[in-house]
Amino acid sequence: MAQTRLHPADLVLPMFVKEGLADAVPLASMPGVLQHSLDSLVVAARDAVAAGVGGLMIYGVPEHRDEIGSGATDPDGILNVALRRLRDELGDSTVLMSDLCLDEFTSHGHCGVLDDRGRVDNDATLELYAQMALAQARAGAHVLGLSGMMDGQVAACRAALEETGFTDTIILAYAAKYASAAYGPFREAVDSALQGDRATYQQDPANFTESLREVSLDLAQDADIVMIKPALPYLDVLHAVAGEVDVPVAAYQVSGELAMIEAAGANGWIDRDRMMLETLTSIKRAGASIILTYYAVEVATILRAAI
Repeated sequence: MAQTRLHPADLVLPMFVKEGLADAVPLASMPGVLQHSLDSLVVAARDAVAAGVGGLMIYGVPEHRDEIGSGATDPDGILNVALRRLRDELGDSTVLMSDLCLDEFTSHGHCGVLDDRGRVDNDATLELYAQMALAQARAGAHVLGLSGMMDGQVAACRAALEETGFTDTIILAYAAKYASAAYGPFREAVDSALQGDRATYQQDPANFTESLREVSLDLAQDADIVMIKPALPYLDVLHAVAGEVDVPVAAYQVSGELAMIEAAGANGWIDRDRMMLETLTSIKRAGASIILTYYAVEVATILRAAI
């Protein structure tokens, strides 16, 4: 009689691949999550597909960074190499998604290039995002996850894709991405070089109506999917967006959400397994048809065993 049911295909597994690694490395602030080598990434991806997970979101961690994030557009950059490897190995057996943002590749850790006053230059960044879109589409990504929150990023990437024949490549817009404290562990995962914060281009946690406007702008620019990030602190935003749009709505259970569950569970303060499932169910109940979660494989395995 349950109104809301999770399904393995609802879940997308975020994965990190780090250039130069020989073996996978555990992340201290994200128990159970790894920085992968190229080889271990392929093995873990196969396991995720076998578990029935609906998709994989890939993040690249380069050995070298520069001011403009050159590794992001380089066909031989770690993210593009990983995408090619996974597409060759997995074909269309899963949905291969890629993170389209400069923050992992820049020496300053921001999601865009900086002007001579140290501010993010939105329009100059859009030119690089268009190049990234082409590089990732050529590498085999089915879905491009536009996470930088630059104004006009969807239109810039869509135009580049259409002009070069990638008419079937899907754009997932991080339409409402809040400037949240919950991203802290993620910065360990990508070896972030960020100084300061991203409050000038991510959303103010106090604002609600702004999210609806951001979603509308991305849809007007032909986004195929819109996403709310983080998930649990913004279930009201997620519910409102899901009730307004006619495209799939995604939500990202981010690194800090996982870290809180794991830390409280390890201390015996909560039932870790129940809380894992309860939070994901609440995200689905609020309206998400796609959930990015580091628990994807574990939860997919539990769900399949219960069928």
